Amino acid sequence: VFISVLVIACPCALGLATPTAIMVGTGKGAENGILIKGGEALEILHKVDTVIFDKTGTITEGKPTVTDIISINNIDEKDLLSLVVSAEKNSEHPLGEAIVKYGEESNIEIKKTEKFKAITGYGIEAIIDDKVLLIGNKKLMNDKNIDIAKLESKYNKLASLGKTPIYIAINNTLSGIIAVSDKVKQNSKKAIEMLQEM
Repeated sequence: VFISVLVIACPCALGLATPTAIMVGTGKGAENGILIKGGEALEILHKVDTVIFDKTGTITEGKPTVTDIISINNIDEKDLLSLVVSAEKNSEHPLGEAIVKYGEESNIEIKKTEKFKAITGYGIEAIIDDKVLLIGNKKLMNDKNIDIAKLESKYNKLASLGKTPIYIAINNTLSGIIAVSDKVKQNSKKAIEMLQEM
């Protein structure tokens, strides 16, 4: 009877019910650290069968460290690291910061960067000591037509161990790989198992 009266007297009230419920629901979510984009996201949530995480700082602790340095073409590992650290000094990427921190702890010489360019989703380009440096992923190397065949198997092996390998090219020639790894958070395994059960 109450609903009948409400519908006749104030149909707007029913129009407000859904947005109010969404507002309260998303507000409660926010209180618990869950940010929901809006009603549409909630609407399609029941259809979700795959959850994709951003690994760094979500599943991992967000404190990556350098684990491997591989150099080729008779380039000294220290010299290679010096160039990479000097270039990454200009980067704001967490992996770049990890490389810089490692370099500073290893007392690596920081060289002056003549030119720096961050290429979103690919890596960075820099000029140091008149050398053109390309530091980034496979996409960057392919985009710049760098032959990666020499180190591709090592790159894949490092990636299979859960590390993030980064290609380094000097003057359009592949020169090495630097790998960075981040520790998995203690509660990540349990959280993922809970999601799988759901």
